[in-house]
Amino acid sequence: MSSRARRADNDAQQSDRDAWRAELDTQLTGEDRPVDAERTGEIPRQRQPDESEKSESAGNGAGRGFGRTIHETETDSETEDDEAAPPPRRRKRRTRRVVLISLLVLLLLVGGGVTAGALYLRSVENDVDRVDAFEEVPVESRPDKVEAAKEALNFLVLGSDTRDPESTGGSRTDTIIVAHLTHDRSSAQLISIPRDTWVHIPKSADGKNGNTNAKINAAFAWGGIPLMVQTVEAYTGVRIDHVVVVDFAGFKEIIDALGGIEINVEESFTSTHSLTEPNGRRHFEAGLQTMDGTTALDYARERYVFSDGDFARIRHQQQVIKAILDKASSGGLLTNPGRLNSFLRATADAVAVDQTLSILNMASELRHLRSGNLTFGTSPSKGTDMIGDQSVVVPDTDKAKALFDAVRRDATAEIAASL
Repeated sequence: MSSRARRADNDAQQSDRDAWRAELDTQLTGEDRPVDAERTGEIPRQRQPDESEKSESAGNGAGRGFGRTIHETETDSETEDDEAAPPPRRRKRRTRRVVLISLLVLLLLVGGGVTAGALYLRSVENDVDRVDAFEEVPVESRPDKVEAAKEALNFLVLGSDTRDPESTGGSRTDTIIVAHLTHDRSSAQLISIPRDTWVHIPKSADGKNGNTNAKINAAFAWGGIPLMVQTVEAYTGVRIDHVVVVDFAGFKEIIDALGGIEINVEESFTSTHSLTEPNGRRHFEAGLQTMDGTTALDYARERYVFSDGDFARIRHQQQVIKAILDKASSGGLLTNPGRLNSFLRATADAVAVDQTLSILNMASELRHLRSGNLTFGTSPSKGTDMIGDQSVVVPDTDKAKALFDAVRRDATAEIAASL
């Protein structure tokens, strides 16, 4: 595509986003506001934190504490049309409002995890925690974006379980996903990297750890989110644009708010690490079944009873994520305001995002994406092996290089062929 054609395409997409944002603003506020009354491309203005807030948010976001950045949103109290809308129009707006908010939640949960926080989009930016993901990442270490893929976006989704006794102090991340959104936002590919993958970890910002080979999730323990970003970028060659941190313990409330999810259990097994059942045991029969939040967490957490260990857990986590997306986009949620409200609030409590991610902009760009356009996969490996006294996942470097090079170039067909 020529530069002139690309500019024309970008202008058309921006015009479409502006119109959608203006319509969305009208539907949410019940006011007919001109587009120019509020620039649709802007995100809510941040208030500079005072000293106490700076100290509170100075951490790297390890664990569920995350560190919150407070935002102020600008709203207009005056409109050009103060006449009350007739009842039929209000009912239509209310229905469309619920649909749009529910769609926003679906979009923001892609990859595990970005989320909305309340029934009105203007409060979303305030209700979602923010983390410092890139400040300590050396600029010179970061991979460049390929020119043809500059409009594509790459998210790093990090998940841990604060209720899991093995995940003490928030120092571990059990889920690592590179989520790639294509330049036209028509599809997304979510690539899980097993937490025990043996890679080189750069030196941490404080100089006390790193610069050695280790399991990839050690980066989170040694240097928090910034070192994890640097490690994943070094391993994949993919530049990360945004970070999402998910506390999978919060998925219990999310799933319960949805009224449960449907999971097809591939084989019967008995979990030996249930956090709620007597003696820590919960049995799962093979086949399709509806799971509440506690049951789904036990299902997604178990790895010890499977011969392929963490690979089975990754598959089950992907099943749970997709089931949540499918249920969140179903008509039942849209017609139950109480359940929708519980779902939104539970999701906000379980997710944090980086400082630069604009939830409203992403909702606009991803509004046509559906769970059917998502592809799940796992970073290629040669299986497990022992290095010293550690059981590790040995990466297949040649296949992983081909896969992530396709991600860098936004080569969707090659990505799909590599998964």
